Amino acid sequence: MEGFRRKTPEEILLSISELHRGRLKVYIGPFSGSGKTYHMLREGNGLKQRGIDVVICAVSTMQRRETVEQIGCLESVPSIHWTKEGKEKKDLNLEALIERNPEVVLVDGLAHRNRPDSQFRTRLEDIQHLLSHGISVITTVNVYELEGYTELAQKLTGIMVAETVPADTLDLADEIRLIDVTPETILARLSEGSLGEQQQARIFKRGNLGKLRELALRLVAEDVNETLEKHREELGLHGPSGASERILVSTQYHWNGLIYMRRGQQIAKRLNGEMLVVTFVDKKKTLSKEQSAFRRSLRKLAEKLDVSIEELPLLTRRAIPRQLVEYAMANHITRIVLGHSKQTAWQEWKSGSIVNKLLKKIQYVDLFFIADSAEQRGERILPTRITSSPAVDPYRRLSGVEVEKEIHRIKRGSFKVYIGSAPGVGKTYTMLREGNVLLKKGIDVVIGLLETHGRKETIEQVGALSTIPRKIIDYKGTKLEEMDLQEIIRRNPEVVLIDELAHTNVPGSLNRKRFEDVREVLDAGISVISTVNVQHLESLNDAIEQITGVRVRETVPDHILRQADEVQLIDVAPNALQQRMREGKVYAMNKVDQALNNFFTTGNLIALRELALREIADDVDERLEALERRGSLRGPWRRQEVIFVCVKLGPEAERLIRRGVRIAFRLKANWFVHYVSENSPLTEEEQRRSKDLEELVSRFGGKFEIQYAVKKKQVAKMLIEKANSYKSTQMIVGKSKRSMWRRWLQGDIIKTILKHGRHMDVLVVSAKDKAGQ
Repeated sequence: MEGFRRKTPEEILLSISELHRGRLKVYIGPFSGSGKTYHMLREGNGLKQRGIDVVICAVSTMQRRETVEQIGCLESVPSIHWTKEGKEKKDLNLEALIERNPEVVLVDGLAHRNRPDSQFRTRLEDIQHLLSHGISVITTVNVYELEGYTELAQKLTGIMVAETVPADTLDLADEIRLIDVTPETILARLSEGSLGEQQQARIFKRGNLGKLRELALRLVAEDVNETLEKHREELGLHGPSGASERILVSTQYHWNGLIYMRRGQQIAKRLNGEMLVVTFVDKKKTLSKEQSAFRRSLRKLAEKLDVSIEELPLLTRRAIPRQLVEYAMANHITRIVLGHSKQTAWQEWKSGSIVNKLLKKIQYVDLFFIADSAEQRGERILPTRITSSPAVDPYRRLSGVEVEKEIHRIKRGSFKVYIGSAPGVGKTYTMLREGNVLLKKGIDVVIGLLETHGRKETIEQVGALSTIPRKIIDYKGTKLEEMDLQEIIRRNPEVVLIDELAHTNVPGSLNRKRFEDVREVLDAGISVISTVNVQHLESLNDAIEQITGVRVRETVPDHILRQADEVQLIDVAPNALQQRMREGKVYAMNKVDQALNNFFTTGNLIALRELALREIADDVDERLEALERRGSLRGPWRRQEVIFVCVKLGPEAERLIRRGVRIAFRLKANWFVHYVSENSPLTEEEQRRSKDLEELVSRFGGKFEIQYAVKKKQVAKMLIEKANSYKSTQMIVGKSKRSMWRRWLQGDIIKTILKHGRHMDVLVVSAKDKAGQ
């Protein structure tokens, strides 16, 4: 009955004061020069055009031409200038701003420290003062200026930062927007002199730029994740959202507890997730001397890994599965990590099997069983870069084939992709803007294919760019339009802009998919700038369906994105995107309500934004690993991983394959997909289905095989034998949907694998979640 309780006078006053408080928006970037001030000023001009009273104060353009141009007609309230250690500083003129009383103030440098005699010590306090007077503020900050990230940035890059803001500062913001930029773009700006004089040259090294970029992506992803969890709680939704991983390690005060925790941390880092640790303690009994020693060791390791160990009451052994399930659901866990059971069949019957009960009770959560062999091999933490062939002697003459490969690589055009969390975030707009910038520099740029969807702002960005006309294809008496691949190659520009990378071409085209067209353009030596949304990545297909309830039909293989020289995220907050939709800037007004109530719901947009942030953070990390051995923020992984995926021919097979390929990619592992048929020969339908799966596995770069079992109870044994022949380190299997009666008659495949496959890690993937549940 909380909603019917009368509010106290204090609560009423607080609500009224919130109505008059200004809004705070923060542009966050990985480093100076990323474009935060440029975008802030551009937004200010957009607000002014809508009739909102906007002023600027203490804005630092660093004399960058493009940034200075964005000031436009914005009114400037003079700042207070002073000098510190020979450097000119700018403080906000609070009195003048409050007297002027605009609706919005644009101000740079959230981490700025004021002069000693100022009213407030920091700019953050100045901004809070303005907000309390009903003045909204848009400001900027770099990721390494946030306390906590300052220390991490210094450790990773050696950068020293003098001015910082508290770590929880972003909690004050009503909206956060990340300005993502690739190291290649920054280094190009630096070489052109577009960044002006930079004080910290150490920042502008490719490896440091990548590390800071990844920090910014992961920071905003964590903030978005918190927003998503709050939103789902308000809607009464439980269980994992599908946008991020949360790993729960279940351990004991035992010698193998350290192994489980370290292994869990490795998994969490590689899957870009958060780790939680629980252990069960009998509160009625005092810990033994040995248990106390292991407790101290585990707590010491937990402190080092920056995680906490939560002690849950040990009620009875049989109650542990229920407690784990309840804890997992309450904490949005996606994967539980625990050891293989060492109980005999008699012990399981007598005292109950934790594993069997977990398999029966758990829903929407994967179970990961750590290989027993970890005891002997220890952590086995080794450099993640794998060389499949011996190092090449630099003095050895290249073969003819190797020379041809190198020439092809050199001649190939460069490839840049703008990626977004959803339609309408501004990918095409930004691509066109970059095309015009390149055109002004004397580079031959043309539009190969453009989809404006009637968006006025996007059409205006075409500017001076010329367009190659579309090709008309006659299909069954209907005239269809498609990108003219042959004309682009004949025209031979230096750069071509090609929209919507995942598009399926109309029947009669040279290639089935647009990304295949792009590949031909690149091979012709023409550089390409393209666009794609995160929901179109093939390996994310199931995650997107879980989040949105929509199965995306047009997809692009992940390796196409990895072949790109640059991948840059266009980040927009969900509420800002929804507002753009309501203004008719994304879809026609008659489609807005339908879109907002379906794909573009707040929950969907938050989850898709988090997914995009984490995906690009992983991409950055992979590139760092390729650049330098210790470049990865996620740390090294174990060497010689082999992933073995067990499938049936049912609808869950694609999901298991996609799960396997994403894990294999993150672990730098070889991977195989195997099906043991209980029917020989296969029916026509089974043959068609197996061919579809083989094609999917082939697109991902894996190997698909089929074996035939004489008896149904042989299936598990055959899977283990095949996995052993590949020296598999991890087996992936879907949770069984067979009835208890069928499992008794035909054999329980998962139980058999867990019993005889203890030398491997085994991941039991949960049944498919219902969208939004």
